[in-house]
Formats: sequence, structure tokens, C-alpha cells
Amino acid sequence: MRDDLQMVWLVARRELRDQFRDWRIMTPLIILTLAFPLLMNEVARNAVAFINQYGANLIVDRLVPFSILIIGFFPITISLVVALESFVGEKERGTIEPLLSSPLENRHLYFGKLLVGIFTPLVAGYTSIIFYVIIVSRQHLHMPDAYVFVQLFMLTTAHAILMVSAAIVISVQSTTVRAANLLASFIVVPVAILMQGESALLFWGNDQVLWLAVVAVIIMASLLIRVGIAHFQREYLLGREFDTLNLRWMWKTFWGKFKGEAKTLGSWYRLEIGRAMRQLAVPLVFIAVFAVVGYLASYQWATVNVPRLLPHATAKDISEIAKNVGQSAGIAQAGQHLSALFIFANNVRATLFVFLGGIISFSVLGVLAFLLNIGLVGGVLGIVKLMGYSPTLIFVAGLLPHGIFEIPALMISTAIVLRIGAVLVTPQLGKSMGQMALELLADWAKVFIGLVIPLLAVAAVVEAYVTPVILAAALKQ
Repeated sequence: MRDDLQMVWLVARRELRDQFRDWRIMTPLIILTLAFPLLMNEVARNAVAFINQYGANLIVDRLVPFSILIIGFFPITISLVVALESFVGEKERGTIEPLLSSPLENRHLYFGKLLVGIFTPLVAGYTSIIFYVIIVSRQHLHMPDAYVFVQLFMLTTAHAILMVSAAIVISVQSTTVRAANLLASFIVVPVAILMQGESALLFWGNDQVLWLAVVAVIIMASLLIRVGIAHFQREYLLGREFDTLNLRWMWKTFWGKFKGEAKTLGSWYRLEIGRAMRQLAVPLVFIAVFAVVGYLASYQWATVNVPRLLPHATAKDISEIAKNVGQSAGIAQAGQHLSALFIFANNVRATLFVFLGGIISFSVLGVLAFLLNIGLVGGVLGIVKLMGYSPTLIFVAGLLPHGIFEIPALMISTAIVLRIGAVLVTPQLGKSMGQMALELLADWAKVFIGLVIPLLAVAAVVEAYVTPVILAAALKQ
């Protein structure tokens, strides 16, 4: 362990020395780190003067924490260039061959570069925040307490780790600095969108959920680090000179994986779909456990907290809430007429959201979207119990008829997303990251077209024309 740390520090020290000697990096970084807090302070001061005219004290109280969040983020985006050039920059300068031919192992090289990549933006971000706090402390602005300060510093740290981890992965996979810098938008834009949600939580004052955001960002950063190490190959860095958009190869790779060894539709279902489902055995077990835990937790939360949150609500009010949420949860309402096409399109959209969320987060957001759907079911049935109905009756009559098709489809689509995340963070010798991505996309398309779409189609027809009849008959008894 000690030898590994020494090797990592050897690489990091080399990077730090080269970085601090480059005035083209340090000069703009120092200027922007110190100038942006002054600009933000002027914006905050004018915003407070404007808001005070309308007595919006809550916004004024949260304005300084919001400014600190933005100030910590800005230097990270500027210093991200260091991480983006960590490998591909050395390749262009011709200094990477001696480094890769050294006796250092891959993890030493990777963590050494990662350590410096995180160190620079964190120092810049912390310096900028401290400078801003010193400025604000001399003015008549509301200062956050120590608890909020800890959250803000943790968020800044999590953002830095997430963005640098993604930048290192891009640097390893890119062939030119120009390509790496262009791909940086896929780092900055998603994190900026994430910060919009965090800002809303900050203004809302929901500190507990903000801690969950910190944990989620750190988990995603850890997965990115794992992806970078899993796909770091010295030969790949040295052997590839440029990238080409080979559409023929992409289609051949995708179609070969999608079709497999099948000659007919029947053999495709028997061979390829069967093989795909065998690969999903373990992910499906995890998804089933998540579903049970999510359902029970949301059901328990609804039965305990809804009466406390709505102490003056009548049974009619609770019934209206259950109706509105029940539409999102897929629980049919007696007397409600929804077309099968509308239900089918809504369910397909939900499964696509699970896929897209899982792709950009290594399955984390996909699983969370699945838990949200399951949680809605548990919450609605908990509210149903408060209304004096039997949750078992509503489940059997209002959900189970179409749920026996819809729930397995949702579980299968989430399981394949979970498998994609697991495969991406696992080393795959002899395969590039692009080839792996195409093959995994083909596996998802195979399961989605062959199983999920048919199951959702049947579920939509049953939910539109069968379930309401069964539910109405059950409620009349």
C-alpha cells in the first residue's frame, strides 16, 4: 500500500511541477478565481436591494448560499482543462511514451493524474469561496450557518470529483486535445443542469435531500473513476492516432450483436432473447429486491405521514390525491376511459426514461426512476387504506390484471440498464469502449423490442378495456 502511494505521488508531483510552471494555465486561473467573487458579490448586492423592495426575505436568506454554490463551480469549469489534457495532451506533446514505458502500473498513472486533476479545481474553488465569504462578511448580507457551509463545501468537492473523473475518461479515450475540449460540454452541461436542481433545493431549504444529492454525485464520480481504470490501456493510447466515424463498422457491430446466430424470428427469440434473459438473471434479482423494499417503504411512509401532512384534509380531498397519483402509478380508476394507445405511449416513455437516465449515470438514475414508479404504487395503496378501502382489493382488481404484464416489462427494462452499468465499469480485454457501447446498446434493443414492447402493448389493452371493468365490479361489492 505504501509503495503504491509513493508511485501515485511520483506521478502527481511531476504533474504539479509541470502545471505550476505553465503561466498560460496559472495566470487566467488565478485572475478568474479572484475576479469572479467580486462580480458575484456585486450581483448579490444589487439582487438584495431589488428583492428587499418586495419583502422576499426567504430569497435574501438563501442568496449567499446560492452564490457560494455558483462561485465554487466556476473555477472548476476553468481548471477542467488540466484534467482534459492529462493524457491526450501529453500524447500530442510527445511526452507520454517515456511515462508509459516506465515501470509504473496503470493504476499509478491513472490515480496520479486524477489526484492532480482534482487538487487544482478544489484549491481554486475553495479559494474563491473563502474570498467571497470575506467580502460578504463585511456587508449587510445574511450569512449561512456552519451546517450550510459544510453542505456547500461538500457539494463543491463532489462536483470537482465528478467533473474531473469524467474529464480523465475523456482524455484517455480522445486522440486530440481539440476533441477532448469539445467533449467537455458533455461534462459541464449535465453538471450545470444538476446544479439547477440543487439550487432549487437550496432555496427550498430541504437540507436532507441536499445531502442525498451529495451522496448521489459521489457515487456517480466513483463509477466514473472505475470506468476510467477499467478501460485504461497503454497500447490504446500509443497505437491510435485519429478517430474516424465508420458508420458501416458501427452498423455491422450493432446488427451482428442484435441478430446473433438466429436465422428466423423463432430462433431469434429462442437463442438471442433466451441468452439475454439468462444474462439478466442476477440483475433481475436485485431489481425484485429493490421493488419490494421500495413498495413497502413508500406504503409505510404514506400511511404514517399523509395524515400528519394533511391534518384538515377530508376523505374527498384524499380521494382526489389518490386519483391523480394513481394515474401516474398505473392503477386504473373505475369509470375512467383512457385509450390503449395513450397508455402504451406513456409506458414506453417511462421505460425510455429509465434507459436514458441509466446511460448517463451508469444505471443509477435508471434504478431511481424505477423506484419512483414502484414508490408511487405503494404510496397510492397507502392512501387507499386511509380512505377506508382494502389495499389488497385495489391491488388485485386495479393493478394486477395489467400489472402482470406491465411490471415485468418495467423490471426487465431496468435490469438491462443495471447490467449495462455493471459491464461498463468492468474491464473488457480486447474490446474498445465504443465496441462495448454498441454491443450493450444492441442487447438493450434486443430485449426492448423483443420483450418489453409486446408486454407493454398487452398491458395497455388490458388496462384500457379490462381492468376498469374488474375494478368497478370489485368496488360495487
